[in-house]
Amino acid sequence: MTFAETQRSRSEERRISPVFWVLLAILGTSGWAVWSGYGNAGVGVFLFVVAGWVVSLCLHEYAHARTAMYGGDITIGAKGYLTLNPFKYTNAVFSFVLPMIFVILGGIGLPGGAVYIERHRIRGRLKHSLISAAGPLVNVLCAVLLLIPVGAGWLDDPAVHASYEGHDLNVSPLAAALGFLAFLQLSAALLNLLPVPGLDGYGIVEPWLSPKTRRAVEPFAPYGLMAVFVVLWQSEVNRWFFDLVYRAMDLFGVDGAYAALGRYLFSFWQH
Repeated sequence: MTFAETQRSRSEERRISPVFWVLLAILGTSGWAVWSGYGNAGVGVFLFVVAGWVVSLCLHEYAHARTAMYGGDITIGAKGYLTLNPFKYTNAVFSFVLPMIFVILGGIGLPGGAVYIERHRIRGRLKHSLISAAGPLVNVLCAVLLLIPVGAGWLDDPAVHASYEGHDLNVSPLAAALGFLAFLQLSAALLNLLPVPGLDGYGIVEPWLSPKTRRAVEPFAPYGLMAVFVVLWQSEVNRWFFDLVYRAMDLFGVDGAYAALGRYLFSFWQH
């Protein structure tokens, strides 16, 4: 392979996928529709949140892949992980299908894992920890960017008012959509940072554990996420977890009611 061919191949490996551009187009168009009051607000919020959530999942996986590439895994590009194409990830069910089902049915951000990283190519425990941390940190960054305009009051005194059970509220439906999407980002980040096998939180601490401990924990990795949701199903734990998410939103001056209203508008088929 010539130098020019090598450069072209690398460029294609990092070219943003048309699928991701379509997702961004849906996100921008639905956001404009919600802000301007065009069409049904519930459908607009649904499309905005779904598109925004899938975009954030792509960015989450991209962060893992990009950090792994810098860490030493030179196979990342050839696998298509740098194109932001959701169809290139190795486990679309766990990274996209299940998270979407949980968002639609339960209104909770489910962390996923899809990029296959050749860990033997990466040297140094810190690099392994940073690769695992990169994904949840993207969710935290997305939450911050979503909460800032709401908390700063940039969407106050809206021209279009959200409607709740037939009553108009002095709240922009876009602010509610941003609040709900930020809520999903925070819940996904907090869940994913738990030091439970199978989640990124465990991936952060795993390199620092003894080989004996890692071998003992390894068989439980496929069941870690399931165990988390079984525990989260308990009312006291559930209440504690979501109180923590709302407190994180409060740090930006955003009341949890925005997320609740956003979820109400998102679930337009229920009312």
